[in-house]
Parts: sequence; C-alpha cells; structure tokens
Amino acid sequence: QVQLVESGGGLVQPGESLRLSCTASTSIGSLPAMAWYRQAPGKARELVALQSKSGIVDYAAPVKDRFTISRDNSKNTLFLQMNSLKPDDTAVYFCNGDSGYGLGHDNGYWGQGTQVTVSS
Repeated sequence: QVQLVESGGGLVQPGESLRLSCTASTSIGSLPAMAWYRQAPGKARELVALQSKSGIVDYAAPVKDRFTISRDNSKNTLFLQMNSLKPDDTAVYFCNGDSGYGLGHDNGYWGQGTQVTVSS
C-alpha cells in the first residue's frame, strides 16, 4: 500500500507563504498524476493543483498565480508553494496520488492531511 505523508502546514498571517511537502513510499514518477486537495470546515473537498506524470500542471482559479505545484522525483516528494496566502485558503490540505482510478478518487492514494490556517 502506498503511503503519503504531508508536512509543512501551520498558522500564518495573510500575505505570508508556506511550502507543503508530500513524501511518498513509492516512486511518484510512476504514478499517472499527483495533486493537492483541500477541505475547509463545512465545505466539500476541492482540487487545488495537479501535476501529470508528463509535467502538465493545472490550478484551481482561486489559487492560480499564487500557488505552485512541483515535484522532486529523486526524493519521491511533491510540493505546494503557497504565496500571498488569504484567510480563504484556510483548510486541511491533502496530497493525492492517482492509483489508476483518476485523481480525487476514494480508492486513490491519500495522505493524512496538514492544517493550514491563515489568520491575523
């Protein structure tokens, strides 16, 4: 079973930055795609950013131009650089790996989540 472990969350003020990391127990380069999702209290889980095996990236509209998804295949680690953070970015952030069912699928690979809180 593939394990994903997120880190890097925390409490920051509006306008500050955070970098999330997700380290996998398998070669992330072998997965079709990886992504970051987030879930705020009382809201549904939403896609934040994705990166395909070939390197194609895409972002949700609210985070475009502020967040950057990247990876280091040699370290089996996925990153999410988050700049200009806003209170609306407050959520638990999850790392997701496509296990063949597509991104976001319940049968995919999921981390335990890391809390990001943006507040003054």
